[in-house]
Amino acid sequence: MLIYNVTINIDESVHEQWLDWMKDKHIPDMLATGKFSHAKMVKVLVEEDMGGITYSIQYTTQGRDTLEAYYKEDAEHLRAQAQRMFPNKFVAFRTELEVISQQIP
Repeated sequence: MLIYNVTINIDESVHEQWLDWMKDKHIPDMLATGKFSHAKMVKVLVEEDMGGITYSIQYTTQGRDTLEAYYKEDAEHLRAQAQRMFPNKFVAFRTELEVISQQIP
């Protein structure tokens, strides 16, 4: 199992609009690709020197092949939507994480 993590710092001037868009449009669109089983959005509580508000969105997928299919079939289109909606108002970086263990009490 892999987690596709997207960390985004969003400008405060569009923060509320962006947050609504993420919850109501972008994350559902990501899940609608069928390549992710679920998503978790968390707020980073450390203040950045550059300002803005930082979030991490973690999309869970079954494996490398599924994630590669997302990159090939969906990533460009979904990333472009964010650029059109919020041009020059955010920075994002992406990380791939491998789940080694998960414990639930």
